[in-house]
Amino acid sequence: MLSPSEVLADDGPLARLIEGYQARPQQQAFAEAIAEALDQGQSLICEAGTGTGKTFAYLIPAIQSAGKAIISTATKHLQDQLYQKDIPIIREALGSPINIAILKGRANYLCLHRLQLAEEDGGNLSRRNLGYLPQVRQWSTQTVTGDLAELTGIPEQAAIRHSIVSTVENCLGQECESYADCHVYRARRLAAEADIVVVNHHLFLADMSLREQGYGELLPVADLLVFDEAHRLPDLASEFFTNTLGSRQVLELARDCRLAYRVEAADLPEFERLLDRLELGVRDLRLTFGRNDRRAAWFEARKGEGVADAIRNFRGCLGDLGRVLDEFAARGKQLDNCLKRLQGVLRHLDEFDGEKADGAIQWLETRGQGLFLHQTPLDVAGVFQERLRDYACPVIYTSATLAVDGNFRHFAAQLGLQEVAAKVWPSPFDFRTQAMCYLPAGLPDPREPGYTAAVMEASIPVLRLTRGRAFLLFTSHRGMREAAEHLVGKIDFPILVQGDAPRTELLDLFRKTRHAVLLGTSSFWEGVDVRGQALSCVIIDKLPFAAPDDPVLQARLRRLEEQGGSPFMDYQIPEAVISLKQGVGRLIRDRNDYGVLMLCDPRLKTKAYGRIFIKSLPDVRYTSELAEVEAFFRAHERAGE
Repeated sequence: MLSPSEVLADDGPLARLIEGYQARPQQQAFAEAIAEALDQGQSLICEAGTGTGKTFAYLIPAIQSAGKAIISTATKHLQDQLYQKDIPIIREALGSPINIAILKGRANYLCLHRLQLAEEDGGNLSRRNLGYLPQVRQWSTQTVTGDLAELTGIPEQAAIRHSIVSTVENCLGQECESYADCHVYRARRLAAEADIVVVNHHLFLADMSLREQGYGELLPVADLLVFDEAHRLPDLASEFFTNTLGSRQVLELARDCRLAYRVEAADLPEFERLLDRLELGVRDLRLTFGRNDRRAAWFEARKGEGVADAIRNFRGCLGDLGRVLDEFAARGKQLDNCLKRLQGVLRHLDEFDGEKADGAIQWLETRGQGLFLHQTPLDVAGVFQERLRDYACPVIYTSATLAVDGNFRHFAAQLGLQEVAAKVWPSPFDFRTQAMCYLPAGLPDPREPGYTAAVMEASIPVLRLTRGRAFLLFTSHRGMREAAEHLVGKIDFPILVQGDAPRTELLDLFRKTRHAVLLGTSSFWEGVDVRGQALSCVIIDKLPFAAPDDPVLQARLRRLEEQGGSPFMDYQIPEAVISLKQGVGRLIRDRNDYGVLMLCDPRLKTKAYGRIFIKSLPDVRYTSELAEVEAFFRAHERAGE
């Protein structure tokens, strides 16, 4: 059997399959390190810089290990790329007859029972969404997987998509009449039989949660776990281990109660009046916290005027409905399911009665017409490690952005991985030749009111030099909107702004539009790959420190301080460094790319901690002179002629 480095060599089997293939020593070393760790049954944390080719580097030893592997990545898009492209290439190169399966969360699969309910009672759907039902029904008779990604003719945000999928709460399981044809359980059966299963972090964390609650598991037993884009794990784990009671969850329960009532208990005229009261009680509770979007610690929010009365009324509505459901649930499985869900809502609400939750922060979020009561663990590491023990196999954590100033202390502490070995492989790209970092002089402090306008005025000459072809990345939506308004009429390039169209559409438009300028916030800082000179400039307005008024951040920083740590140096700076590395990584995506990175925040030069950011970034040339930026572009343009 060839070693991983031999498979990746210039004369290896991959080179015969990929046109223009070039071996990368960093990739070969990375693959060998993973193979060695697996031979020893050890876990490994790996940072591989942009362009290393980390996917092939972990796939080869994973397949050669001959065990069952679960590969988890950050997004469904990356899942599809692994399943449809990357793994088949490696399988062919190795001549390995492995079976592969892709498994997504249940919200990605058609539920035949929910489709039938939507067709029987579409009262909650708009006329437009009702018009989609014939298309969905026709597709349902043809699809093999039931994956809603196949429904390309229906917008991703259309309400019909939400109406035809199941949730953990409303799934009837083996009692469902459509269980034999269930797409979710079919996908899980295929995953159980496969050698490699491709999942996403959300699904893996859901599996962790179900195992902990004693409800079985979604994923099969494995001999190896690989977390690609592992830098996302701490935040996603925090989000996923958060227990949430949302107004939408309650309104969906009321909707399902109506459907169950009409099928199984239509002789109870007072039942629908109870549901009307519950729906009104939810909306009244939401309005008690004001009409604006808000995030606040619960112990503060609950002191607001009228909050106690609104909660008392809401609880009373739930109790009245619960008493009726308890009496009549035996009439049918849908009513019984609704009773169990309502009891879960009451249990969650009871948790918010006390003054403080041990080891967790309770907080309120209002978003649009939605209301959410969250309970988030302060220490994700303990929960993550406790649940990871159930898998009892080596784990590979890999990303281009895990280290801060060359060490992994922050990432390891977040997930409890202090005993796990860690290694770094730098990018094979020549950043000193391919990129220049421009630190404009004379910009005001980011806290001053005119900061964004000053950043845009400094950016305009650079955008003219690059002839557009730029990403402008912002740390806030307000800064992005202010910048977009400032640029109108001051540059002659097409301006694309996040929110004007879905993210995928904006990226496609950017690639197709010559000299475009795209303004975006957090969702454009990572997972975006634009190769070539369509993207020749990335401008970042501020160091990406998290919003200081976030209740979860505040609680964690207080706890860190109580434990004798430095909240700013031990938490806020490492988090910001990793985010900045992601944003910077958008610029150079290929060995033939070149471009300028413009970091506008003057604190990189005026604050001592600025050196930590600089030392964590690729080795590029820095300048504060616009003339040097111009010379850089002219030199590359002449070289390309």
